[in-house]
Amino acid sequence: MSAVSDLYQSIILEHSKQPRHYGALQQPTHTAEGYNPLCGDHVEIFLQLQGQRIESLSFKAAACAITTASASMMASELQGKSLQDAQQCFEHLQARIAEEASDGAAAAGTDPLAALAEVRKFPGRIACATLPWQTLIKAFDSEISN
Repeated sequence: MSAVSDLYQSIILEHSKQPRHYGALQQPTHTAEGYNPLCGDHVEIFLQLQGQRIESLSFKAAACAITTASASMMASELQGKSLQDAQQCFEHLQARIAEEASDGAAAAGTDPLAALAEVRKFPGRIACATLPWQTLIKAFDSEISN
């Protein structure tokens, strides 16, 4: 395994063991649930939106290390960002996963989601990495009425 792959693996393991922004928000404005029937991963996304900006984002998951790490990295990356920024981040992640070759070392310092792109080496795990993101996009359209 290369030094970059080792780094990416350690980032994913660290986020899965100590996820950031874990737990339900007290008063979310939007929520959604995602489920992967192939592996049984389940994730819930909780959002507080202020207009088109993510004021707060958290999650709960009964999921594998990759899904949990992806949700943790997503929540960390998107706090305070616009919905458009979040959509662009997801599209960027999908493009990185689809790449056959990675610019590895160059991306390691500049792309906080580069570790997730490594799942391209394990096609069966791509759904794990993208489940939280797909659930987030679903949450954008699920306003809670009080």
